[in-house]
Amino acid sequence: MRVLQKPLLLLVAALLLLPVAAVMASWFQWDAASSNILREMAATVLPDYVLSTVYLLLMAGVGVVAVGVPAAVLVTVFDFPGRRSFEWLMLLPLAMPAYVTAYAYTDFLQFAGPFQTWVRAAFGLEGRVFPEVRSLWGAGWVFAFSLYPYVYLLSRTALAERAPQLMEAARLLGASLPRRLREVALPLARPAIAAGTALALMEVLADFGVVSYFGVQTFTAGIYKAWLSMDNRIAAAQLATGLLALVVVVLWVEQRAQKRMRFAGNATARASSSEARPIVLKGGRCALAWVLCILPVLMGFVLPVAFMLRPLAADWSVLPWDRFLIWAWNSVRLGGMTALLAVAVALLLAASVRRAPGWLTRGVVQITSLGYAIPGAVIVVGLLLPVEWLQAKWPEARAGYFVTATVMGLLWAYLVRFSSVALQSIQSGYARLPMSLDESARMLGAGPMRLMAQVHWPLLRRAGMAAALLVFVDVMKELPATVVLRPFNTDTLAVVAYQLARDERLGEAALPSLALVAVGLLPVILLSRTLRKESS
Repeated sequence: MRVLQKPLLLLVAALLLLPVAAVMASWFQWDAASSNILREMAATVLPDYVLSTVYLLLMAGVGVVAVGVPAAVLVTVFDFPGRRSFEWLMLLPLAMPAYVTAYAYTDFLQFAGPFQTWVRAAFGLEGRVFPEVRSLWGAGWVFAFSLYPYVYLLSRTALAERAPQLMEAARLLGASLPRRLREVALPLARPAIAAGTALALMEVLADFGVVSYFGVQTFTAGIYKAWLSMDNRIAAAQLATGLLALVVVVLWVEQRAQKRMRFAGNATARASSSEARPIVLKGGRCALAWVLCILPVLMGFVLPVAFMLRPLAADWSVLPWDRFLIWAWNSVRLGGMTALLAVAVALLLAASVRRAPGWLTRGVVQITSLGYAIPGAVIVVGLLLPVEWLQAKWPEARAGYFVTATVMGLLWAYLVRFSSVALQSIQSGYARLPMSLDESARMLGAGPMRLMAQVHWPLLRRAGMAAALLVFVDVMKELPATVVLRPFNTDTLAVVAYQLARDERLGEAALPSLALVAVGLLPVILLSRTLRKESS
């Protein structure tokens, strides 16, 4: 087993690192065509791509902080009727893919939508009565209310550790409530706010559905335009390095914030719950807290679901129910296969680190952990570049067929992106297993395979199921890689929802979109149960 361990780990690392390595190596394949394309884009549209991406990141960053931080402060520092319910209700937007929220708001707020039609009829107005939602500000709005739970979750965890006790001590020293919030609560949550914002910004950089549907010209749109419209994968890969550089910067910020957050958590251990109680809100302050807590849930989940139910009910008789079952089966099949493979990879990596925590295993684990931060557009370009090279060198190998005409390419891209999700869950499960179990099993003559099958897996079954569920849901919602790499007649719910919405068939797009929302509720329920156990 030990003889096979290192080659297997190196193979896993190579498969997961290949897309990024191929994208970076594109600069060594410089040719006249790609040079001309990049030169023309740099002189015309590339500055707009950069500015649009930066503006979108700024709007989304400010939005998730403005929505997520007040919500976290309210449910941890204060006490008011309904606070326990809001703790988990504000997680519901995690179940809504951002592109589904974009479809919902477009259908309701566009010029021919019910809102503007009603306003024009009620007040006798003509022309547009609401700004165009398909715009840069509309995308920022969607991302703010779709991604704020990242900031809310991390800030809530950071504040719950010590904020009530320290704010009580500050009150006894004569500090007013605004000063306690400004100088006690917010500094405690600052690393968590930075980490949550960085995670949200990585989702923005990886997005394709919202920016494509809204016509926002970001780096992702430029990559697909250079690749699909101009038919030059080298230029697309070289553009992808710019997007990858932005991701690296955001990831560096997130890792620094996580280190500071762990340091703060260690330095301020949880005190007993009897030391201090949350501040009770009454009257107008209680009403304001309700408004600030209800607004994110309404904007990020309730209203988008209601907006999608309206066209669904209107077009109920013409919905393609027979094809919907095929789309759902394709999504479930791909999600299930990827979940099993990702859990297997995570078990291999986590067990290898536990058995031999050397530089090789730790390096492979770190490489795998970066996968979730890589946008789908970069992964797709990075996969097809080496396939194109192999196809040109050895046509008889049929590498292009296996990657683009079967599900192998999709599974590969999914594993690159989502293995880190499974790895985090499996590693957290391993952290609760004492090494004395392994030592006792080895003294009784158990080998590595038997140790895994009879000792580790029974104790890791719950963590493995949670990992499989998270990967399954992420694959169901994945759009950029699926749009490009899916074989013929393998449309998924995410792809069909995007295509129908792009064709302005929002009534038909509502069915697969709401199915994705229903599936997305599963990890939200799991997460809310976990938070409830921790707080009780």
